[in-house]
Amino acid sequence: MTNSTGGACRCGQVRFKVEGDPLVTMACHCTGCQRMTASAFSLSSLYPTARFAVTAGDPVIGGLHGATRHFFCPHCLSWLFTRPEGMDDLVNVRATMLDDAQAFRPFIETFTREKLPWATTGAPHSFEGFPPMERYPALLQEFAAARSGGQG
Repeated sequence: MTNSTGGACRCGQVRFKVEGDPLVTMACHCTGCQRMTASAFSLSSLYPTARFAVTAGDPVIGGLHGATRHFFCPHCLSWLFTRPEGMDDLVNVRATMLDDAQAFRPFIETFTREKLPWATTGAPHSFEGFPPMERYPALLQEFAAARSGGQG
C-alpha cells in the first residue's frame, strides 16, 4: 500500500497526492454537487487525511462556507477536495482530478432522491441520502475486498 497517485486542478497550479487505495469511491447526486460540478453528480474518493497532501499551490474554500469545507484552485476554480463536517480525519478527493481517474468508478451513490432521472453511475450500492452510519463498516470492508479482487 505504498502506491501514490497525484492529482491537480485544471490549470495545474494546485497539485496534491494520495497514498494507497481509497476507503471508498462515491457519486453524489445532491443538487449542491450538481451545481458545483455543472454536471449530473460529483465523483469522489475518500481517504484518511494522513494519506493526503497538497504538494503545490494554496487551495481556497469555495462552495458552501460552513463546517463542511470545499477546496478549490484560486486560479481556475476547479473543485479539488472536501473536508466533511465532523470528520477531520477524512478527506473526500474529487476523483476526476486524479491524474489517472479511470480506476475510481463509484462503489456507492448518494442522494439518489435528487438525481436527474437519466443519470446512471453503475454503483453497486445506492442510497436516497447518505448511507446510515452503521452501514459504513460493511461498505468499506466490501469495497476493500472488491478492490483487492480487481473489481473496484
